Amino acid sequence: MVDVSAVGYDGLLVALLRQIVGGDFGEENLWLCFEMVNLFSSKWVCLLEEVPLVLSGALYVFLRLLADHCRVMNIPKIESLRQMEIAFCVRLLREKFSLCLRIGRDLVRLLQDLVHVPEFRSIWKDLLYNPSAFKVDGFVDISQIYGTRTSRWYFLLRITPEMESQLRFLLTCVKFGSQKRYQIWFARKFLAVPERTSVVIDIVRFICCAHHPSNEIINSDIIPRWAVIGWLLKYDMKHYVEANLKLALFYDWIFFDEKVDNIMNIEPAVLLMVHSIPRYIDITHSLLEFLFILLDNYDVERKEIVSRGISTALHTLIRKGVVQSLDVITSCDMLSPIFKERLGKLLSDWQFQHRKEFQTTNIPRDGIQSFSSSLESQTSA
Repeated sequence: MVDVSAVGYDGLLVALLRQIVGGDFGEENLWLCFEMVNLFSSKWVCLLEEVPLVLSGALYVFLRLLADHCRVMNIPKIESLRQMEIAFCVRLLREKFSLCLRIGRDLVRLLQDLVHVPEFRSIWKDLLYNPSAFKVDGFVDISQIYGTRTSRWYFLLRITPEMESQLRFLLTCVKFGSQKRYQIWFARKFLAVPERTSVVIDIVRFICCAHHPSNEIINSDIIPRWAVIGWLLKYDMKHYVEANLKLALFYDWIFFDEKVDNIMNIEPAVLLMVHSIPRYIDITHSLLEFLFILLDNYDVERKEIVSRGISTALHTLIRKGVVQSLDVITSCDMLSPIFKERLGKLLSDWQFQHRKEFQTTNIPRDGIQSFSSSLESQTSA
């Protein structure tokens, strides 16, 4: 089909990519992984000419799969598959980085999860210190990727159609308070095997960025998005999965720009923190702690970008009426005084940061905006 450019073959490729299940090391799933990465590697030239966007989608899928596959050692069938996946991803990143940039900021999120892999460590170093190595006109700093919102199309690639159907049913038809039996069924179907719990990272990105309920649903008694994410956060998982789930939840906060980003992407996190008080205060505490870890450590050389993004996100959520204020958090005696003080400082510093000229590594803000806009125009929202 690829050789003759059959009508609709790009849709078939996407459908097959979506059938690959994250964290599933069963024979059938690994076979599908192998066949797909082999196809994308062997039909490279044709796919690059005919359906380049699908290639960028394949990169997103295999980078995400590698995060799981690189944690499993001494299993020959996974070793050989992993090497094929690495070779495909590295080739695309090194030879066609302009195409990879279409993914947007989530490309950085995925690469960060692979910095322990030597082949990706060198790519990461070039991203930070030698961006000219990618030979893309106008690309001079990683912050330009930060400013590019990832299309919801990529998030759908890591959710199987069946999983998407069940999640959308839960979020559009199930009343808040009656969701337990549906959650139990969902967990048994998709999260029963410990290795497969890593898919919660993709589920959270899907819920935040690819499922935006209508005003009718928001104002109804249907279970809200924040409650489903709260349930996932309480699920038993490994520490690195939990950390990546929180990163998936807050990722658009870090670089939030009202001109580029959708407030619906950042809404679930703040509502989860507010509504978890007082019954699930541990969730609010855990999320605030993680938010400040991001503020202090995410990219220390570009801390102004992170600080501006988080404070802008908070003020936009208040100004748009998602929450009336954050008093329920800052006045809560059950939370750490340090967290409350830092949150208050973030809010009070916003006006100063908002007026301050936005610069990073000598790149004008307009340069970042125009670069992001040119990439966004190539990928549907």
